[in-house]
Amino acid sequence: MIEFQNVSFAYEKGRPVLRDLSFRIEDGEAVGLIGANGAGKSTVMKLLLGLLQGEGKILVDGVEVKRDTLGEIRKKLGFVLQNSDNQMFMPTVYEDMIFAPLNYMLSREEADARVDAVLARLHLEDLKHRYNHKISGGEKRMAAIATILAMEPEAILMDEPSSALDPYNRRLVINTIRELSQTKLITSHDLDLILDTCGRVILLSNGRIAADGPAKELLRDRALLEANRMELPLSLTGR
Repeated sequence: MIEFQNVSFAYEKGRPVLRDLSFRIEDGEAVGLIGANGAGKSTVMKLLLGLLQGEGKILVDGVEVKRDTLGEIRKKLGFVLQNSDNQMFMPTVYEDMIFAPLNYMLSREEADARVDAVLARLHLEDLKHRYNHKISGGEKRMAAIATILAMEPEAILMDEPSSALDPYNRRLVINTIRELSQTKLITSHDLDLILDTCGRVILLSNGRIAADGPAKELLRDRALLEANRMELPLSLTGR
């Protein structure tokens, strides 16, 4: 579904952020992309979305990410931003959700049906006509996920999906992520969320892959995590 082939990138010449990065994510996989600050996680996301261009090759469902394929690529990928305020730009949840389907040339009737189906699936029917500036942070995060699902992407990218959420809404988001059938790539410093939602982890360090394997194994490897400026998930520390 997603493939990086020898990808390198630098914001400044001579100071690479990613170095010859290669990995493959299969259709339906849930993969956590972890690493300390500055490891290159956000850069991977931006390259995948075509917001940045580096060296090497990136493929999404067999299509290379290039300037002339971005329209096709972005129909396949849904991106849930860390700050939902930067994603929800229409007055109401409904208007945000229907915006992309209408721009994909669906009829109003088809787009409405898709919106209602997503809201029902996530048990968010009561948010449909709510104003974005009047809903809580947790509700807005769930609405942002619903907005992406209304696009029916093949893969979902999430940047710090649990940030700034209280425990109840954090658990709600985790449960929702676990139920999604799409291919998922999630970046987060919340390693408990990664452990709960991802079967596989890619650990970045200094722009390279330090480890790639089952989440339940890598996230229990204290020596590996500490060597890369990270700590065990709190659920595994006994605290």
